[in-house]
Amino acid sequence: MLTELSIRNFAIIDELNVSFPTGLNILTGETGAGKSILIGAVSLLLGDRASSDMIRSQEDTAMVEAMFNIGEKSDLKEKLKEMGFLVGNELILKRIVSRTGKNRVYIDGQLATLGMLSAISENLVNICGQHEHQVILNAENHSDIVDEFGGLQPLRAEYAEMYDRYLFLNEKLGRLLSMNKTRDERVEFLKFHLKEIDEAAVRVGEDEVLLDEKKILNSIQKLTEYARVAYESLYGKPGSVQEEIRGITANIREIKKIDKGLNLSDKDIDAVYYQLEDAAMTLREYIKNLSYDPARLEVIDDRLDLLGKLKRKYGRTLDEVLKKRNEIEDELGAISSVDEEIEKISKEMEAQKGEMLQKATLLSQQRRESAAVLTKAIEDEIHDLRMEKAAFKVIFGKPASGQDTPVFNPRGIDVIEFYLTTNVGETAKPLNRIASGGELSRIMLVVKKVVAKTGSVGTLIFDEVDSGIGGAVAEDVGKKLRDVSQHHQIICITHLPQIACFGDTHYRVAKNVSGERTIASVNVLSEEERLDEIARMLGGAELTKKTRAHAREMLEMSRGREGVKSAEKGANQ
Repeated sequence: MLTELSIRNFAIIDELNVSFPTGLNILTGETGAGKSILIGAVSLLLGDRASSDMIRSQEDTAMVEAMFNIGEKSDLKEKLKEMGFLVGNELILKRIVSRTGKNRVYIDGQLATLGMLSAISENLVNICGQHEHQVILNAENHSDIVDEFGGLQPLRAEYAEMYDRYLFLNEKLGRLLSMNKTRDERVEFLKFHLKEIDEAAVRVGEDEVLLDEKKILNSIQKLTEYARVAYESLYGKPGSVQEEIRGITANIREIKKIDKGLNLSDKDIDAVYYQLEDAAMTLREYIKNLSYDPARLEVIDDRLDLLGKLKRKYGRTLDEVLKKRNEIEDELGAISSVDEEIEKISKEMEAQKGEMLQKATLLSQQRRESAAVLTKAIEDEIHDLRMEKAAFKVIFGKPASGQDTPVFNPRGIDVIEFYLTTNVGETAKPLNRIASGGELSRIMLVVKKVVAKTGSVGTLIFDEVDSGIGGAVAEDVGKKLRDVSQHHQIICITHLPQIACFGDTHYRVAKNVSGERTIASVNVLSEEERLDEIARMLGGAELTKKTRAHAREMLEMSRGREGVKSAEKGANQ
């Protein structure tokens, strides 16, 4: 049950805090006063799309927060536990909308996702507005109503899981069959590419080695000259480094004959000499081995060209080319086992189909039982709403001509549609082809009343349920709303006094201008104020003795004289 609603900077609402008790809560006010804004705010807590247009002008964020009493909702508590939230008898939901797009969702003060919010709030509040008219006209939703009334959702969820698995297998089978049709062509195509890579005998890093070798072959003349000059300087010419070092060594030895304190080792000096000699010999051998080989250069160019083509075709590097080669081999292996896989999936689908048919048949049987009870309940209720001659039917579609086996759909094997006739002797026709706006409002209310007795949603919000009705019918609708409020908390926005007078608590929504800003407010009415509001709804802005008397009469009829006498007394003081 919704106990507290707090709204800040939302549309024309500056700051608003409203408490809602159990029973039938009525909201009235002039057109455009902001009644539907309240519905829009609650819709945010149901997971509706948020927009920066919702934020009050000159503000950066808007906030909607609500407290719910969930003391008796064991299923919801279990769901909250699974999501990791601490569970008590009260639940607080909050949503913040920001102009920067950084919107936030909180559940009991903890950050949460929009998906979590939607999953939780769908068990808390149900909004019935003009959109509901379209829902009830759409035949695809009629099986949902039958299932909710009969408490068949668990059975339907079991079927839906089987159906999803069947669709998954069917999609997989389709891909395999499609692959099988072009298998021979695909195998030849893959084998050609595999052969192309294998014949190339690719080795990772080979292209880099070849590029280095090519660079050397193209620089033979430079390399020879550099090596010759280095060799001559070290060893090959008069006055070479080697000769200089021999002279240096002789001088150091003469010094040490005279002064033994010179800290230079003969071995270290000799080591330098021999290292340079080794370097000179290495350079000489290097020069001997340098030779320009145009044939080898051509082989390298051809090989690099081949590797380049493979890289352009199969990957940017030789490593990627080899990975592609392995993928091709794997696909060839998978294709070779397609027949086995097709047979395996076909058998699994057949078994799944049998189990699914059993579950769908059981669901269909229970639906028919539920539909029979639903039909009787709805007919009884709509007869009370001045549709005495109306006949309501739940029609189960028949299989197409020549079709022996049922066709599976996401909801089972049934195609359900509501039919209605409002006149004696007329054939029942689909609801969306016969019902007027006023009749739809009544049927929607009846469906909500009938289903509400078995439903788990604690709060039902009716946004202008009085569309297309008036007079005695509106009075009957008010009675129905009062009846529904025995099982669920009701919040009802209405323009009709015939409905408003049945409320247990009455709120007036008003719009005022303060400091060049428009502000919406919601105030709970006292008995005296309520009498004036009903009179206003009956006769307009100017209250007369007649309209007040009529308002008193309506309140007396709806609630008895005690409350009205209290209001009368207050008005006369």
